[in-house]
Amino acid sequence: MNPHLLEHCVIVGGGTAGWMAAATLGHLLEGSPTKVTLIESEQIGTVGVGEATIPPIITFNTMLGIDEDEFVRETNATFKLGIEFVDWFERGQSYIHPFGDFGRDFDAIPFYQYWLHRNLAGTKDDLFSYSLMVEACRREKFMRPLTNRPQSALSGINYAFQFDASLYAAFLRRFAEGKGVTRVEGKIQDVTQASENGHVQSLKLESGETIEGDFFVDCSGFRGLLIEQTLETGYEDWRQWLPCDRAVAMPCAKVGDPLPYTRATARDAGWQWRIPLQHRTGNGHVYCSEFMEDDTAEQILRDNLDGEPLADANRLRFVTGRRKKFWDGNVLALGLAAGFMEPLESTSIHLIQTSLARLLTHFPDKRFKSADIDAFNHRTTKEYERIRDFLVLHYTATRRDDTPFWRHCQAIEQPDSLKSRIEQFRDCGRIFSEPNDIFGTASWLAVLYGQGVRPTAANPLIAKIPSDKIDNIIRQIGATIDHAATSMPFHQDFINENCSTFSEP
Repeated sequence: MNPHLLEHCVIVGGGTAGWMAAATLGHLLEGSPTKVTLIESEQIGTVGVGEATIPPIITFNTMLGIDEDEFVRETNATFKLGIEFVDWFERGQSYIHPFGDFGRDFDAIPFYQYWLHRNLAGTKDDLFSYSLMVEACRREKFMRPLTNRPQSALSGINYAFQFDASLYAAFLRRFAEGKGVTRVEGKIQDVTQASENGHVQSLKLESGETIEGDFFVDCSGFRGLLIEQTLETGYEDWRQWLPCDRAVAMPCAKVGDPLPYTRATARDAGWQWRIPLQHRTGNGHVYCSEFMEDDTAEQILRDNLDGEPLADANRLRFVTGRRKKFWDGNVLALGLAAGFMEPLESTSIHLIQTSLARLLTHFPDKRFKSADIDAFNHRTTKEYERIRDFLVLHYTATRRDDTPFWRHCQAIEQPDSLKSRIEQFRDCGRIFSEPNDIFGTASWLAVLYGQGVRPTAANPLIAKIPSDKIDNIIRQIGATIDHAATSMPFHQDFINENCSTFSEP
């Protein structure tokens, strides 16, 4: 047997990040000599704002072998086809960032280039009507993709979930414990480090119990008990680009059928989220304390709830940014311990997932080779930076100048990497995928166009194609999408038939 194999992986903290880590390690290490232990305290609350996700979570569930209908029932989940942005570009204007492509590509040229060429020539129509996901959102429709009809527009349905984060953590806890993960209740009082290299050796609990380990996963939230308080890794502050630093969250009673999308509504000094679940609606107000008082932010949230509040307001403080190292020595930070990206594009849970996938690629033994750790940190840093740029785009590409906050956002100096993307799009409508970019061409197109960024020209190769042929292609695609959206069942009907939490009378 390899003498360097890990004997004990210790996860510090529960919540979504901790139990996602426990479920992953428990599943993949089941039957191996490596033990997995999770330490959490019921006295320490968790931050439950990560209720909305993006499509790659399906890959995570599939990897674990989770039955999707059971998962939806157990977490009071609904399905999600995109995110609606209200009042971001200007008041009274909205658009949907869909999980899926626009139209269908021809001759290795993206569909939107044909649409752009036609519109620049004077034929004005709605880009977003050529997205099946947008049309399904508008009509409150949902179904899973047709896997047996690859030529059908319905085979391209791309979706995620909206769920109760506390129920998701409980669901994953049951799964992880079924895989042999041991949960220890208690608060950590002291951390012991090795004198020769500073690696964490053991954790002493308030009860007096000591837990030793080889590899530690820090899921302790904003405080970063191991990655920051112990190892002093450092934090890179991104408030120069993303100034919001407060949030207040509050669930309310549902007042109608849940929509198959999340809504983000711009407010005077930030934005409000609305996440429809089967049993309630999740709400929160993200704002900048430099431009708004806490009590005012809470009142704005209360004034814009759909239904009766179901709990007291939960106030949060944060600094958008990331740890300077996500993996330091024998400690890996996940979730809020790794950094914070406001949930504008529902990336919080995804960042946990991709870090876990990256961990499996670079899974260590007791030698903790620096090449693996450096590669992990480099790739994770790039991923955070790509998401940062995508979020900054929402704030800086705007006509909003009606409040001091939005005038401040207009004056923010964009990161050079974002400037380059916008310039290429303005010049000729070009969008290029970057490594470690979780948002593809369709996502960038939706937000660039939705935020008012307009190209001045289309791909020159399209000029050789007769205009009547382009018109015919676009009409056919529009008719196909309309027919497909019409044929889909309503979102609530799909839930009732397949995975409802509630029994029909």
